[in-house]
Amino acid sequence: MRVLYVDDDRINSLLFAEACRFASGVEIETAATGAEALEMAPRWAPQVLVIDLHLPDTNGYALLPALRAALHAPALPAYLCTADDPALVAEPARAAGFNGCWPKPVDVQVILAELARHGAAPGTEAPSA
Repeated sequence: MRVLYVDDDRINSLLFAEACRFASGVEIETAATGAEALEMAPRWAPQVLVIDLHLPDTNGYALLPALRAALHAPALPAYLCTADDPALVAEPARAAGFNGCWPKPVDVQVILAELARHGAAPGTEAPSA
């Protein structure tokens, strides 16, 4: 499964990619801006999107429909990933078309469970605590 993670914070991108190493069959590409994501997505064809809310050139709410349109995939699974208060962004995220909202710092168990739900390698399990 190919996951596109869009976040302008390089540390967050590295942490997310490291967290996904626990799931076999998951490939991660990262983008630091909306423009970079829109350029790379059609060539790479991600199967899941994870988008930060606050980007230097756009926001996650605006980027999601643009990426889905560029990929001709209106139902592509997508998650908003943000340090904002989850209680304040969860409903707007769903209204914008996101499948869910992941707070930062990310919870590895939640990420792996959601990726498995969307088709990560069969038998993929989150590491036990």
